[in-house]
Formats: sequence, structure tokens, C-alpha cells
Amino acid sequence: MRARIGLAAALLVILAAIPAILAVPSVEPRAAAQTQGPTERPFTLTARRYSFTPQKLEVFQGDLVRIELSTADIAHSLTIDNYRISKRVGPGQPVTFEFRAEQVGTFPFYCNLLNEDGCRKMRGELVVKPRP
Repeated sequence: MRARIGLAAALLVILAAIPAILAVPSVEPRAAAQTQGPTERPFTLTARRYSFTPQKLEVFQGDLVRIELSTADIAHSLTIDNYRISKRVGPGQPVTFEFRAEQVGTFPFYCNLLNEDGCRKMRGELVVKPRP
């Protein structure tokens, strides 16, 4: 009888330890995740009659986006509604600003100045991809 109780107790100890053994995290996924962390993404964006160069900015979620905005001709602006960004730039007066790309998606940017009709046609897009 004692042998059966001892064997049953030993089985209970082993069965109780299985979840703890299975829950041990591997070291490799942590190391891989650390190498793919947020990155600083610098862009030089030029506004000129009536377009932005480049027209598409691609980043990953969590990246720190730094934009140096300049104009080659008249005053323009860069507005990204979803990020509550609106910056104005004049000839010879570049503006540099940064923000964290927290929202995943495709967000239009545009010139919100009404100096000339062509300003309304100035469009581009910020693409924020999920981090792999």
C-alpha cells in the first residue's frame, strides 16, 4: 500500500512540474525582437509647384520619423491629419520635425495652403507598416 501511495505522490509531483517546464521561454525570440526595434527614419521632403518629392514615406510602427521639409519655390505646408501634424515652410526656411509612427495604416498628407489652386493638388502618403 505504501508503494502505491509513494508512486502516486511521485506522479503528482511530476505532473505538477510539467506546466512550469513547458512555460520556459526560449532565448532566441527575445534576441530577434531586440534587433528589430524602433528605428529613426530620416526623410528630406521637398514641396514645389505642385507636388511633394518623395510622394510616399514608408516606415514601421514605433519608428521615430524625422522630416526635413523645404520648398523650392513658394510657401507650402505639410499636413497629416491622423497625426495632427501641420507644418508650414517658406523659401530658404526649411523646417525639421519628428513624431513617433504609432498608428498602422496609410495616411494621406497634403498642402493645406490656398495660395494657388495647384496647392490643393499636392498629395502624398505616409505608410506605417506593422513591425514584423
